Amino acid sequence: MHAGGRLFFDPRGHLIHLWNKIFLSACLLSLFVDPLFLYLTGTQRNMCIEFKYPLALTLSMIRSLLDLFYAVHILFRFRTAFIAPSSRVFGRGELVIQPYKIARRYLGRTFWFDLVTALPLPQFVIWMVIPRLNESPMANRKNILRFSILSQYLPRLFQIFPLSRQIVMATGVMTETAWAGAAYNLILYMLASHVLGALWYLFSVQRQESCWREACLLAGPACQTMSFDCKTVSGNRTVWYELGNITSLCATSNGFYPFGIYGEALDVKLTSSSFTQKYFYCFWWGLKNLSCLGQNLSTSLFIGEIAFAIVIGVLGLVLFGLLIGNMQSYLQATMVRLEEWRSKRTDMERWMHHRQIPQPLKQCVRRYHQYKWVATRGVDEEALLKDLPMDIRRDIKRHLCLDLVRRVPLFDEMDERMLEAICERLRPALYTRGTRLVRELDPVDSMLFIIRGYLDSYTTQGGRSGFFNSCRIGAGEFCGEELLTWALDPRPAAALPLSTRTVRAVSEVEAFALVADDLRFVASQFRRLHSARVRHRFRFYSQQWRTWAACFIQAAWRRHKRRRASVEIRVREGGVVRAGGGSLRRSRRHSIDGNAPIKKPMEPDFTVEEEN
Repeated sequence: MHAGGRLFFDPRGHLIHLWNKIFLSACLLSLFVDPLFLYLTGTQRNMCIEFKYPLALTLSMIRSLLDLFYAVHILFRFRTAFIAPSSRVFGRGELVIQPYKIARRYLGRTFWFDLVTALPLPQFVIWMVIPRLNESPMANRKNILRFSILSQYLPRLFQIFPLSRQIVMATGVMTETAWAGAAYNLILYMLASHVLGALWYLFSVQRQESCWREACLLAGPACQTMSFDCKTVSGNRTVWYELGNITSLCATSNGFYPFGIYGEALDVKLTSSSFTQKYFYCFWWGLKNLSCLGQNLSTSLFIGEIAFAIVIGVLGLVLFGLLIGNMQSYLQATMVRLEEWRSKRTDMERWMHHRQIPQPLKQCVRRYHQYKWVATRGVDEEALLKDLPMDIRRDIKRHLCLDLVRRVPLFDEMDERMLEAICERLRPALYTRGTRLVRELDPVDSMLFIIRGYLDSYTTQGGRSGFFNSCRIGAGEFCGEELLTWALDPRPAAALPLSTRTVRAVSEVEAFALVADDLRFVASQFRRLHSARVRHRFRFYSQQWRTWAACFIQAAWRRHKRRRASVEIRVREGGVVRAGGGSLRRSRRHSIDGNAPIKKPMEPDFTVEEEN
């Protein structure tokens, strides 16, 4: 959006949402990089402390690139509109895009906090302050560096919480998937282990230097604290190092100095190792003690060391509890549908056992629940679609059903608009093998259009002796056509029509169902077509008409056989052959066994206009 020739951003827009995610990633990366500055100091084997400037240069370049994200974030805040508090009574609220109002609101709230987090403080200390401390002890350099990093690390750490809250308020979730949410919480836990390991390393260097100072006091005037700086190279220092016994005094096994929880670093000579060895060992130390809540730490009587151990124990307790709780919540989100399905299945098993349901029926119930889970994964599609606006629901139904509806030959004559209207009213239906969809002479409450699977449809013409007709219904066909004939009647009866056939699933069946009320709408669409082809298609795919046609052909063939046999008998007897037209006409409407007439299915009326 533009105002006064300037570009402003909607806080609810996609661009701000994308930037918040990018900036959150930059913040996490910055929180990872800053503790690496604590590894810049180390020791050498001739008892001096060095400052690793090549590593400092690399970290400073990476830190400067990350600082640019903080600077860009400040610029975004000056160009991001806000919602007027007085307009939040109804709807999403009204945006305020006046530049001076945005700037005044930002300056009065979080600008100074954001400015502190964006300052390149560690780089300034390393390249501007520390070089001016050449005449000062090495301990002062470490203290200044530690203070500069920690004083900015805490604000940057606190900045990710309101940023995460903004992402959740904009989208409803922190991450798109449950696995990403679990990984995000695990990253925060690993980050805490990384920070504690870096602090433990820096404190180990300080404790080793403190031991040297204590031993230096015993060595006399020849020992000077300036000699602990590796930049100090003189003949006196060399003689002092060769004649002194500081190395043996500051060994952890000597007992001269209480190293406490830092003795482990001196035992493995961690302070004089390479950067890679330092990092991974300290990270493992932080992760190990954070996970076991610092229970294995044996501290000395130093207050600072005891306070550090307390922080490890409390922080480990809180973070470990949050990690387990959040990961359990995120992982349960992926299994909630499966757990609900298992719970329903357990309840069903208990109920069937309590009611002593026969084993065949139990197998049918289990097979149905299993097939429904495989097809839907426990999601109630109708409930999900019901909560959506009509326009979106129509587009989704069109995407799901239109191609499948086109497979039904009965709908070939309809245009796109009619098919979309039918798609809105279709309901998915699932049936397992052996399920009876409808029984003969039962009311028909829906018409099914088969998408996948096969049905067995058979009839006995109301239980007549000696009559049985069976056929197979597959994809693209339908059953329950009695309901369509009933719906096409301009003056339909109040009661639903009775089924003339029994329909049973012979495999897993997926279909779309049209109930009676929805079928009335479809019937009105058929009336508007006024097409004889629709009537012919209905007769061709209708099982009622197929049965009647088969019976009619069989009856005609039997009449032909009887007439031919009668003619042959009369020829052999030498009688005069006369056409038995009357008897043939009388037998035309008899069934296969000749005992009762074959009832012709009711003709659906596709031409009557819908009454007002």
